[in-house]
Amino acid sequence: MRPSTAPTLRQQRLGAELRKLREQAGLTATGAAQLLGLNQARVSNIELGRYAVSADRVRAFARSYDCADEGLVEALCAMTGGRTRGWWEQHREHLPAALVDLAELEHHAVSVRVCLVIHIPALLQTVDHARALFQEVAPPLLPYEVEHRLSHRIKRQGVLYGDTPLPYTALIHEAALRMGFGGPDIARAQLRHLADMSERDNIAMHVIPFGGGFPGTGQSVDYLAGPVPQLDTVQLDTHHGCEFLDARAQLAKYASVLDRMQEAALSAAASRDLIHRLAKQI
Repeated sequence: MRPSTAPTLRQQRLGAELRKLREQAGLTATGAAQLLGLNQARVSNIELGRYAVSADRVRAFARSYDCADEGLVEALCAMTGGRTRGWWEQHREHLPAALVDLAELEHHAVSVRVCLVIHIPALLQTVDHARALFQEVAPPLLPYEVEHRLSHRIKRQGVLYGDTPLPYTALIHEAALRMGFGGPDIARAQLRHLADMSERDNIAMHVIPFGGGFPGTGQSVDYLAGPVPQLDTVQLDTHHGCEFLDARAQLAKYASVLDRMQEAALSAAASRDLIHRLAKQI
């Protein structure tokens, strides 16, 4: 099998977790290859996400590395095989790879917690609101690029619906509710959509009101929980694109930041009341 020249973030993460298990066992790539009956290049390519690996192979790696964490091993086995041909793959030629990888992460997450200060969370945006945002991107997007990004964003929202909707916690600053992107009609419709979405059983929406400080004001944070804590991922939205973090210390830091942000927020009921009041004021 030829190695993949462009492994997805999910494939890279599987390889990275296998590398962590090897390093925790005190083995070099060469030593692991000898235990597994492989050559060193194959082990290195698997750890880089360049080779697809079977669930049986992952279990063999885990045995060789004396990993007794069955939950982690089974979660890694669920990540095996070739590239998942989800709906997001049709956008890979038209969008930055990080946006496509984010959609795949959301698809496989067991829950998501997100906080934004200026923007409404992507999964809670209306079509018109999202289009207004994309039209403000610098440098400007071409019309067909706007439509590609819009189609991708709306399809991402599918994780919030269906028979097993994704548990989703949104921490939204009052500033984001008052920005008014797209003009009064679009802003009013966006707020009403937020209020409607806050009624869904799988969505917990909390507004952080004006009047107090809290950590994390300078960036948006998405915390995507994996099937086991070791596979959690943090996504930061920056001007140069998406940044993904998975080191244990980073995960702990951002989980703590989100906890403190939620402590600064209103209750779900008070947040919904505020959204309704703001919609009437527009």
